[in-house]
Amino acid sequence: MAKLTKNQKIANAKVDANKQYKLYEACELVKEVSYAKFDASVDIAVRLGVDPRKANQMVRGVVTLPHGTGKVTRVLVLCTPDKEAEAKEAGADFVGLDEYIEKIKGGWTDIDVIICTPSVMAKIGPIGRILGPRGLMPNPKTGTVTMEIGKAVKEVKAGKIDFKVDKTGIVHAAIGKVSFTGTQIFENAKELISAIQKLKPQALKGTYMKAVAICSTMSAGISVDVKSVEF
Repeated sequence: MAKLTKNQKIANAKVDANKQYKLYEACELVKEVSYAKFDASVDIAVRLGVDPRKANQMVRGVVTLPHGTGKVTRVLVLCTPDKEAEAKEAGADFVGLDEYIEKIKGGWTDIDVIICTPSVMAKIGPIGRILGPRGLMPNPKTGTVTMEIGKAVKEVKAGKIDFKVDKTGIVHAAIGKVSFTGTQIFENAKELISAIQKLKPQALKGTYMKAVAICSTMSAGISVDVKSVEF
């Protein structure tokens, strides 16, 4: 086991492993326990009482974080020439179609989000096996397959993220940076949790939100009192 550094020991000592913190307390504390020498990401994990193997218990959605994620989101728009100007004006980093499909076939995936128009989905289908595992496949449910290209690009750049429960029943998402204020982290976390709560499957029996934890890159996890996130 790797030996803890002095800074790691100091940071970890600030977290009571036997305590569940209120959400706003955790959002303040996560700033204090970050010992990375860079502007670390702040992540949240929400464990749900769903069975992701059942289609009627799948939890997936989109949410626009009020303060964004703090990350630079690289957006590729795949569209026909008539939509290219709209995409560029909205701030898309890459715009085109056939040339980018060929680049992706060649292994290029240096992007965070792909947005496209419905008419080009047939061309994107063959590269689905490359995009799918990386979470890059455009999907109408997340607003990344749309005719409103400009609007979609602006929303993603402003902090719109999509989230999905994984096979273990946990939703993971980045909700900011350590450089954010505690209030900004709290408001982002609250927005995401509220969105997850609204997606509670009707077929679910029992407890929906079982556990919540917040951490920064490489820091100890901070357990959150679930009752404090029932907005």
